[in-house]
Formats: sequence, C-alpha cells, structure tokens
Amino acid sequence: MIDRPLQNRTAFITGASSGLGVRFAHLLAGAGAKVALAARRTDRLDAEVAYIRAAGGEAVAIALDVSDAEAIGPAIDRAEAELGPLSILVNNAGVGGDGAALSLPVDRYDQTFDVNVRGVYLAAREAAKRMIDSGVAEAGDARIVNIASIAGLNQLPGLTAYCASKAAVISLTQGLAREWAKRHIAVNAIAPGYIETEINSDWFATDGGRAQIAGFPRRRLMDNDALDQALLLLTGRAARFMTGSVIVVDDGQSL
Repeated sequence: MIDRPLQNRTAFITGASSGLGVRFAHLLAGAGAKVALAARRTDRLDAEVAYIRAAGGEAVAIALDVSDAEAIGPAIDRAEAELGPLSILVNNAGVGGDGAALSLPVDRYDQTFDVNVRGVYLAAREAAKRMIDSGVAEAGDARIVNIASIAGLNQLPGLTAYCASKAAVISLTQGLAREWAKRHIAVNAIAPGYIETEINSDWFATDGGRAQIAGFPRRRLMDNDALDQALLLLTGRAARFMTGSVIVVDDGQSL
C-alpha cells in the first residue's frame, strides 16, 4: 500500500515554476496532497500541473507575483475553490539580491525585500486567516513552511541584502509561530545550503563558484532532493508539536 500521509490536504506553493518549488509540488502531490502551484510564469506551471495530473494527482496552476499584496488573498481563494480548504502553505518564492552594498541599486534592494520578506509575511497572513476560518487550524492541520537559507544565519560576502532578507524570514517565522501558537498553526522554516537552481547556476559555472564549492567541507552542492524529508516532516503530523523551528539542511556547508 502506498503511504500518502498528506492525503486530501490542500497545499499552496509559491515560486512553483522552477527549482525547489517544482520539487516541492511533486513531493507533496506524491504524498497525497492536492497542490496549487503559484508563480509568475504560468506557461511553466501548466506543464507541471499536467505532469502531476498524469501521475494521478490533483493540481492547479495559479498566476501570482508575491510582491503584489492585493493578489495573494484572491490567489489562495482560487486554490481553495478548486481544491478545498488550505492546510499547507510553502513560502518558497524568492530572488537573489546579490551585489555589493555600495553599488546595489535601491530598486534591486527593494525587490529583494518585497519578494523574500514582504511576500512571505503577506502570504502567511492570508493563509492563516483562511486556516482559522475554515477550522483547519483548530483541527491541528495548519502548516506554514517558510524557505529561509543558511544565508539568514551566516553573513556571505557580496550578499548583504539577500542575507538580511533571509534573516528576516527566520525572525518572521519565529514571531508568527509565537503569535499563532494558541491558534494551533505550526509555523516553521527550512534553511537550506546551496542547491544548484536558476538563481545561482551561472555563478557556480564560474571559477569563483567552483572555488566556493571546493571550500565546502564535502566539496559539493546538495542534490535537489535534499530538503524532501524536512518538508514532509514540517507539513505532516509530527509538526503538531513543532512551531518556530528552523531546520538547517546544508551538508555542513556553513561549518
């Protein structure tokens, strides 16, 4: 018998058109969840939805730019209308924000915080409202997982804005966990190390990127399945007793 620990749960995943977002959508669908894939690039979403449906899962594609505050609530409403009451939010959407502080344009700094911090905060708030109103929270099934980074725990050169944004995600996770503890909403975060994605692939192809990898204790990037078990833990039954946690999965890269 196939184990489907998230059977009939509805999950909403931001930044689901590529990289980790796609991986998360496939993983949660495979665990039985009905998944809403949200991102700006809907052409990519349609292909992933078709893949999940062909495998027997339930999925919908939803156009969403998390920097648009007015769009987040309606996007979640659409997901609930098509898939049922929301019980899992994965705040995965993010941008790089690389650049030295003296030269980083202000609009790039603003975009980093609009997506990486403001978008996380607003999506969590809109999700929490619906989880409370539907009774999902009271039933103990409400899960919010924010994707932070080891950059939120360690200062990395040339990434001051990005590191600050991910540190803010960790702070938001702990603050919302405390605020919503009595509402029975589990709010946790995963802080990944380096996995090759569209955001960083160009860098790791350079001499500097290869030198960075050589400096890691295990001299490698992580595989794209590195976060699977952490995500299943934080979206599943065990997270009834976890809130405000930050799980670091980095292959020792920050040692």
